[in-house]
Amino acid sequence: MTIVDVRILVEGASDVEVVSKALQGLALGSEYNITISAIIPTTNLEIAKSATAGADLLIIATDADRVGRELAERMFRELGELVGQVERMKIPMGHDLEHIDVELVRKELKNTLVRAGLKSLQVLPEYMALRNQLFDLKGKHEMLIQENEELKKNYQELEQKYGELLEEYSQVLEENNRLKESLKKRANVFKLTDIWKELFGETTPPDERHIAEAVEKLNLGGKIIVGQGHIYSEDEDLIVELLRIVHLSLSIAQAQKEEPQVEEKTPEEIEEPETRFEDF
Repeated sequence: MTIVDVRILVEGASDVEVVSKALQGLALGSEYNITISAIIPTTNLEIAKSATAGADLLIIATDADRVGRELAERMFRELGELVGQVERMKIPMGHDLEHIDVELVRKELKNTLVRAGLKSLQVLPEYMALRNQLFDLKGKHEMLIQENEELKKNYQELEQKYGELLEEYSQVLEENNRLKESLKKRANVFKLTDIWKELFGETTPPDERHIAEAVEKLNLGGKIIVGQGHIYSEDEDLIVELLRIVHLSLSIAQAQKEEPQVEEKTPEEIEEPETRFEDF
């Protein structure tokens, strides 16, 4: 069982002697589970605060006169928040053991302890409620600690997964960039009919054989590929330039075909020009 820490505040050294004498006839430890840890002779508030802080029960034992009552009231107000419980005890008039009935002081001290105990019983339901709340809070605290540990574990797993996803994302991004570059290159694959019409307004391109011959004669092998109705090169401008050359060559060839043929005359049909004297 927990020992109750009781401290007694008195006005002076003579009161310490009186109270100590009265305590000799009380079996506080066995009957009340109480220990008187200190008897403090002071009227100084700061000393009283330092000496009584943390006590389970503080008994303010002052004289029954007006001065003692005012001192007790002041100490009661100032020290109430520093201790568990405060009780007032009146010491009979006089400060000499020869003139004070120690038995009367002992009785007053015992009554004070009983009053404190009864007041404790009055607040017991509230204490039990607070105790239950404390247990609930402890249980919730333990649950929160467990949840916190689980969250930490989940966080570490998520952090690791995030790192893996980040690495995977970097790989996908790199692959995507490569695909973009490939698409850019694939974009230079043209259908011959479409690009020929776009460049020259003609719906029918020349035979692939003529374009392939131009590629070979211009030493563009490997740079331009022609086949299956398509033409490909990493350099689109090179395709355009090649097709312009082919178109120009075909236009020249077509024009030559369309020129009228001049009949050649035999030597006999060629007339000698008449030479006249006057021509010299």
